[in-house]
Amino acid sequence: MTLKSLFATRLYHAPLNDHGSIDPDELVANCYGIAEDDEAGQDWCETEGFPGYTSYASLTDLPWRFPIFADVVAALDKHVAAFAKDCAFDLGDKELKLEDIWINILPPGGIHTGHIHPHSVISGTTYVALPEGSAAIKYEDPRLAMMMAAPPRLKDAAEELRQFIYVKPAVGDVLLWESWLRHEVPMNEAEDDDRISVSFNYSWG
Repeated sequence: MTLKSLFATRLYHAPLNDHGSIDPDELVANCYGIAEDDEAGQDWCETEGFPGYTSYASLTDLPWRFPIFADVVAALDKHVAAFAKDCAFDLGDKELKLEDIWINILPPGGIHTGHIHPHSVISGTTYVALPEGSAAIKYEDPRLAMMMAAPPRLKDAAEELRQFIYVKPAVGDVLLWESWLRHEVPMNEAEDDDRISVSFNYSWG
């Protein structure tokens, strides 16, 4: 008998500073400072019922405005290149380039529901503040909608056979995945503190 695992879904997990020297305290201060000054972002979050703060719909040039975000992107470029190599992407004469990058400040009780990142190739998050009780990130098997009558998996099933995977990063980590992979952030159950992350998309060409 021969058994193979087909159609792998890759997840990249590494310290951001493997390719940089970003001061985590400075990054926290910048995230809060930007959130405080970004009235357009605050208005968007209030209008859309978004918990906490995100710069997703208001600021498109963080690396140009703030030197520390330029340093973050320089590190991310190297991580993304390593992940693209692992995925065996044939990029030809085009490069994977940063499409957008944004701040997320998720307060206690906040949640980011399941979603994908259309029109991108690689998406990811680097983690700025993770108080005790703040949520891990949850990934969903991309074949789930096609499983129809399949039974659930055993609780002790091997990780690659599970239908949902929870990953708990540490402050300073970066996670990368292909943008079609559905994911969500469960509720931040910390008592008082915010969960802060910086998310991003890379496109091809």
